[in-house]
Amino acid sequence: MTQVSAAAVPSTGGPAPDVRKMALPAWPVASILAFYPVWWALGLGVLIFALMAVPMLFLLIRRRTAGRPLRLPPGFVWWVVFLVAVVVSIGALGADPAGTVAGHATGRLLPAGYKFLMYGALTVLLVYAGNLTEAELPRRRLVRLLGWLFVVTVLGGLLGMVAGNFEFTSPVEWLLPSGVRNKGFVQSLVHPYAAQIMDIVGDSQPRPAAPWGYTNTWGNNFCLLAGWLVVAAGQARSGKAKFWAVVCLVVSVVPAVVSLNRGLWIGVGVLVLYVAVRYVLAGRLWIIGAVTVAGALLGVALLATPLGDVVGARLDNGKSNGVRSFLIDRALDGFRESPVIGYGGTRNTLGGRNSITVGESAGCERCGNFTVGGNGQLWQLLYSHGAVGTAGYLGFFAYGLWRFRRDRSAIGVAASAAIVTSFSAMLWYNSLVTPLAFMVLAFALLWRNSIEGETT
Repeated sequence: MTQVSAAAVPSTGGPAPDVRKMALPAWPVASILAFYPVWWALGLGVLIFALMAVPMLFLLIRRRTAGRPLRLPPGFVWWVVFLVAVVVSIGALGADPAGTVAGHATGRLLPAGYKFLMYGALTVLLVYAGNLTEAELPRRRLVRLLGWLFVVTVLGGLLGMVAGNFEFTSPVEWLLPSGVRNKGFVQSLVHPYAAQIMDIVGDSQPRPAAPWGYTNTWGNNFCLLAGWLVVAAGQARSGKAKFWAVVCLVVSVVPAVVSLNRGLWIGVGVLVLYVAVRYVLAGRLWIIGAVTVAGALLGVALLATPLGDVVGARLDNGKSNGVRSFLIDRALDGFRESPVIGYGGTRNTLGGRNSITVGESAGCERCGNFTVGGNGQLWQLLYSHGAVGTAGYLGFFAYGLWRFRRDRSAIGVAASAAIVTSFSAMLWYNSLVTPLAFMVLAFALLWRNSIEGETT
């Protein structure tokens, strides 16, 4: 869609348009990304996306009323279908699928409302970021901000390794009633901690989580953000910036391995393979040599350091495999029972995979009563929002990949790689909130590339 500048607005004899109201400031997007560690420390974390959606929505409406049209992303109808399915499926919150803990719709309304609020906030982020011009927020600056968050992810991973028990009470947490702030879900939102302590390979070990709340989210964001550091380094004019970017990428291998996160390892493989294929198809055969050398160096590092033993121990201990298979079966069973709109949200299983007598208690929130739809975005979509919601969600991002498939710029390849990586990750990771935020920002960059005509 063609952009209309304030200077190009024809005179109609009425009052002149207010150019200031037509402009969109960069600060709502930039402040989320640049200061995310601060938001995390304050206890706002993912809540900052909902808070910043308020001024973004106001500014979008103000610009529209000032006479400047708003662009909607290509394929937006798919996303609207998804949002409608999310709302309609709320009507099924009162249903109790077979094998799940019985409950009432009112008790399930709050988590369902939270998810819809976040989906709505990220929709605003998508539209806002896509409507920003180069003068308001240059794409290079947005890339640098995303690359910065990869640095933050690596630093958080190192913190989780060396100080796994590090945690503190945030200001927001102090303001909450004790009965609320002690809930596990609320803790994940407002209580900053460096790592999750989990027994994966025989004894309890810290697994990096900061500043993303969960180890799995940390791994998901690692894959979604890594490409942006590479692009930012390539765009940098300073040799020092390129050097430190390389150092960060090399150091990142350590927390990535120590996290024991197999989904992360698969995601990095998908990321590298996709980028390599794109470059080979573009005739840049040097990428084959680069990937080969990098793979060889990684192999030597794993053989020559204790990291190799960590990988071997993780591959020999697949404790979560049985639980994941159990939950996938339950999700598919539920999908078959309500295939169109799903159940509006997740459900807890009766007991565990081996017995219905094992359940959650005050002393053990994670014993039994596993969350159906909590082990991957795909399973959550199918179970919570049925075929309609799943088609809308996947259709939007798939359409974006197809629509912008000819974008061979560094930004275009990195953005499409992030979306492709997210498709593989949805088999074991949930996307709300930050992973989906980085997905919509990747989409926005592809969209803005096509508007500016810089796709090579």
